[in-house]
Amino acid sequence: MAQASDVLSRKTGVIYGDDVLKLFQHAKDNGYAIPSINVTSSSTVVASLEAARDAKSPIILQTSQGGAAFFAGKGVGNKNQEASIAGAVAAAHYIRSIAPIYGIPVVLHTDHCAKKLLPWLDGMLDADEAQFKATGEPLFSSHMIDLSEEDKEYNIATTKKYLERAAPMKQWLEMEIGITGGEEDGVNNEDVDNNSLYTQPEDIYDIYAALSSVSPYFSIAAGFGNVHGVYKPGNVKLQPALLKKHQAFVKEKTNAKEDKPVFLVFHGGSGSSVEDFREAISYGVVKVNLDTDMQYAYLSGVRDFIQGNHSYLQSQVGSKDGPDKPNKKWYDPRNWVREGEKTMSKRIAVAFKDFHSEGKA
Repeated sequence: MAQASDVLSRKTGVIYGDDVLKLFQHAKDNGYAIPSINVTSSSTVVASLEAARDAKSPIILQTSQGGAAFFAGKGVGNKNQEASIAGAVAAAHYIRSIAPIYGIPVVLHTDHCAKKLLPWLDGMLDADEAQFKATGEPLFSSHMIDLSEEDKEYNIATTKKYLERAAPMKQWLEMEIGITGGEEDGVNNEDVDNNSLYTQPEDIYDIYAALSSVSPYFSIAAGFGNVHGVYKPGNVKLQPALLKKHQAFVKEKTNAKEDKPVFLVFHGGSGSSVEDFREAISYGVVKVNLDTDMQYAYLSGVRDFIQGNHSYLQSQVGSKDGPDKPNKKWYDPRNWVREGEKTMSKRIAVAFKDFHSEGKA
């Protein structure tokens, strides 16, 4: 079986256009999905890239609107999405600069742009077009437009309009149909009608027909009971088998030669079972979003360091080793932040195994 890096001619660092399409097609054809990790700082970028390098796996790094604002700094106003735009652009330039030294393909993505956040997407596309004019490449590999809370007709029409803007840059666009439950980054769907969590095959076909007339560079995050966050086992009723029905319906309607014509995305992956992941991947899921698990993994390393070195962190000088002993090597952020990076990397490594992407780069 050819590795993704063979298909991409051994390209490393941020990829875009045909290379993203080739990577996702390789994943779909070979039964694996690529973890998509929300990054909020240079430290979370490093943790993600380190895990991908060690596992020899492609990876998707994405910023959310809130995560991008955090990257810019919480002290910056964001009334008109200026902090989120600046933070996302800054993160993109940082990732583009640092990713090549890790030696793996990286898809640079943004996550969950709802209707009220469209000015954020507009600002990032302005930066993409400027970068494309100067270099022949957009700044980001891909974006996500999430109009799942709107009616289907508006969702499809607006998504198509944005794909028409992205298409000349061969930029990927992910869209969502069917609401992801729970709460993430200020978008709260904890009280939505349960039926809204499950997308119908007819909806997938309508999207596929509209978007494929513009560009092949798109994927669909279809709802099959997905919920953001983590919950007790049994509280989330995932139905991955719905994805198989979506693929079969589109294949029949379009007379497609392949059994899985649609690139699908699994949202709300944190806390899901390996069995659900692998079943969904078998039906054409090429990207799985993980965020909540990563946040806890990062915390655990910092927490354990703080708790385990309590005596050294109460003052700059003086500890259980003596009143005159300096404590700099314990309170230096490069030490305790590094512990968070290591535990986050270990958790991402589990995802590579779960999604069968290990060794594919």
